[in-house]
Amino acid sequence: MSFCEHCTQGHVLPGEPVGTMQSDGSYFHPAPQSADPANSKKAIIFLTDIFGLPLKNNKLLPDQLSVALGCDVWVPDMFDGYPPVTEDQLTPHMPEVPGAAWSLWSKLKLLVTIIFAAPRLISSRPSVADDRIHKFVKKIQEERKYEKLGAVGYCYGGAAAVRLGSKGLFNSMVVCHPGTISKAEISAINIPTAWVCAEQDFTFGPKLRDEAEAIFAARKDKPEYVDYEFREYKGVVHGFAVRPNLGIPAIKQGFEGSFDQTVQWFKKTL
Repeated sequence: MSFCEHCTQGHVLPGEPVGTMQSDGSYFHPAPQSADPANSKKAIIFLTDIFGLPLKNNKLLPDQLSVALGCDVWVPDMFDGYPPVTEDQLTPHMPEVPGAAWSLWSKLKLLVTIIFAAPRLISSRPSVADDRIHKFVKKIQEERKYEKLGAVGYCYGGAAAVRLGSKGLFNSMVVCHPGTISKAEISAINIPTAWVCAEQDFTFGPKLRDEAEAIFAARKDKPEYVDYEFREYKGVVHGFAVRPNLGIPAIKQGFEGSFDQTVQWFKKTL
């Protein structure tokens, strides 16, 4: 499962969403009226962390991306209305910065959270979530006929983006501190990919990150080469790009940097 201890904590960003919920449970923010008309043929698919759309951040960030990129942004309901973990289960006792202590009591609380979340984790296991995303993308493509689609995924959604990065759904993607992924899944990616990496990440740590970068680098001067970048943000842990504690300067800086990286990547590759 794309699940880790940092996926059970979170911080709510300021502001209120201005997009709209759709009849299928998805969320949509249209391109601003002032946007370049050429962008009407582009859209971003925003793949949420394990909290899904009930977490306000997963609406606020798509709103901001839509404005920054001047295009439509869609957020599919990957969990069919039942995210495995809710905001009520967030804990303030978990480490927010690299090297911070993580108590036995906090670990026990995490274990209990996982046990109670197990049925929903199973009902939204990767194969099921991927199928929901795939069907959603096909549906909006039939209706909107976008010429270029980008995907940005966070945590659970980051792992989904990796798995779908070889399926012909997207033209480019940004992967932010992904959940559990394999080298085989990374090797299968065949579209331009930017990686947003935390200094400390239990699911995408230095070893796997280096292996992933080596996979992309080995394609240089070969027909299968695709553009890529890996960027590590210091002083942050898994989850910082979507659930940042803005009261900690390093996290605020990392969060803002990751957002800018995402925007610039899509401007470059879509």
